Amino acid sequence: MKFFNMLLRSIVRRSVFPFAMQNGSKKDLFLTTPQRSFPCRTLILSPALKKQISSSPTEKLDLDGWKNVMRSGMQEEVGEASESEEDSTLAATRELVEMWRLAGKTVPENISEEEIKTLMECSTKSSKKKYLRYLAVKEKVKKANKVKQEKQKEAKRERLEKAKKNDTGELKNTFLLQFWSKSMDKMYNWRTAQAMIFGQPLVFDMAYENYMSRREMENTVNQLMETEGWNRRAVDPFHLHFCNVKVDGPYHKEFVKRYGEAWDNLLVTVTEQSHTDVFPSDKLIYLTADSPNVMKKFEHDKIYIVGSMVDRNIQTGISLAHAKRLKLTTERLPLERYLKWETGAKNLTLDQMIRILLTLKDTGDWLEALKFVPKRKYEAFVDTSFYSKHKTDTGRRTKVFEFSNSQEKVKKPFVENSFRKQTQKKWWIAEES
Repeated sequence: MKFFNMLLRSIVRRSVFPFAMQNGSKKDLFLTTPQRSFPCRTLILSPALKKQISSSPTEKLDLDGWKNVMRSGMQEEVGEASESEEDSTLAATRELVEMWRLAGKTVPENISEEEIKTLMECSTKSSKKKYLRYLAVKEKVKKANKVKQEKQKEAKRERLEKAKKNDTGELKNTFLLQFWSKSMDKMYNWRTAQAMIFGQPLVFDMAYENYMSRREMENTVNQLMETEGWNRRAVDPFHLHFCNVKVDGPYHKEFVKRYGEAWDNLLVTVTEQSHTDVFPSDKLIYLTADSPNVMKKFEHDKIYIVGSMVDRNIQTGISLAHAKRLKLTTERLPLERYLKWETGAKNLTLDQMIRILLTLKDTGDWLEALKFVPKRKYEAFVDTSFYSKHKTDTGRRTKVFEFSNSQEKVKKPFVENSFRKQTQKKWWIAEES
């Protein structure tokens, strides 16, 4: 065995050494390791291989560029893999929904891709069931409304056909001019456009998206849509500002989904900036139920801020802490002063808040404005009994005073007549005597 090894070594030496003497040293046959002095990671080819490849000066192979190319390829592969995984999870959730439907659980008949994605975000099985039950109830309500509208249309069509057969058209009101919905919308839009130029600003703060769940976010957007409607139909509307609305954020996506094409034509100022960047801080008043300061009157030269948040768990102190962080003055509505409040938090919805503020702006009467507070939250008005009693007492006093004055007026001529009669009797008695 040793003999064969010695023979193999001698053959290799005889074949390799003459080639090495012609082209260079032994080490030039192999690739050299990269040196530390080079700033870029490169491979330097030996002179023997350089002559075979090209006669150009030392060529450098950029490993960083090669690494970026490989990374981009890996990212594309990862993206394709993630898309396939997402499709598989969507298909799995759809199969789960179908399985629950076959099991007899409350599941909607039609479910969109967005709703499936929200269903995937639910962490527990009970939360998924609750969300599917919510979608099923929502779908039933939509179907019931459609059936009701179709029945109303059919009844109206039958009524018109009967009127045509009997040759008796429906009596139209010609005394009052009829306003069509388009003309009313134009009037409302004109008022709102004037308010955007000359009206008092009212800010809705959208900085609470991290404190709400998806359902609470949807409820918030519903209330903001009602708020915009009440403000647009008001006699003297506010100039609404939606601040801290991030583009492609939860609020923005929900608004675009609900309004559709009308979102771009909405007469509301929507901005990503904070209200402290848009308005001077000394003019801002943050309305929060946790404030220690009670609102005494509506100030027309101030800018009121309402926090756009629906919290079913009633997280106290969030809006107050946010206002303190921004060093803003805070106020709360005087609910305890005018209402006998029952147990529960003194939080109102956004549409109730704007109706209260619109009434205060027009009339300045707290008793009139606080009628928009739901009656289930309080027993009665504190001051109504006092005011009614005061009115009845003053009415009684005025009636008694008028009656006494009339009695005195009646008594005076009676006394005068009786005195005359007495004097006349005395005169006759004196003549007889």
